[in-house]
Amino acid sequence: MTALDSITPTTTVADLAVLFPGASRVLYRHKLDFCCHGHVSMLEACKEAGLDVDVILAEIRKEAPSDPNFEAWNEQTLDALIEHLLTSYHAAHREEVPRLVAMARKVESVHGEKASCPKGLAKHLEFMSEELEAHMQKEEEVLFPLIQSGRGQMAVMPVQVMEQEHRDHGQNLARLREFAHDFQPPEEACGTWRALYLGLGELERDLMNHIHLENNILFPRALRG
Repeated sequence: MTALDSITPTTTVADLAVLFPGASRVLYRHKLDFCCHGHVSMLEACKEAGLDVDVILAEIRKEAPSDPNFEAWNEQTLDALIEHLLTSYHAAHREEVPRLVAMARKVESVHGEKASCPKGLAKHLEFMSEELEAHMQKEEEVLFPLIQSGRGQMAVMPVQVMEQEHRDHGQNLARLREFAHDFQPPEEACGTWRALYLGLGELERDLMNHIHLENNILFPRALRG
């Protein structure tokens, strides 16, 4: 019996994303939340989304061995995981989100008269950028040093605050999709418009993976001590 054989409808969404290469890609493709609401079973998540759980699990079993970039972060040290979060997500968000804000402003300025224009997108992205920056600063100045000093068991309150802010980020991502028409550019979209929607999709995936690593791996391990 292999690890893949242990996957059942009662396996949680988060456990699939943590343990199996390719699982998060399948979950993302079917819009199953593996970051903020990963504690539910696949059966429950698929029922809520109107999906056939057996079909989704079959996709995961098929794609599980096929992700060469998968890293089993649950097997790495907390220091290594935090360094990965800082370099691959915190730094990347700070570089990418302002670029997307500038692109959104340009699209709204040039195409504002079109019915398909994502009016309000730039303002929402600016709000997301501010919220994300404040959140990352709290992690960098308070939570991460607490964990790295070996006092993770004392981080119950900071973790609860971060988890609530993660849920807020999830709601912001849902609103982002609404503003950007599910990231599907219209036929009349220019190159900047198309690149913007492509970048927003990448931001959504990155932020979901970022939150997943913290909610489902870093925080539980830190609190266990």
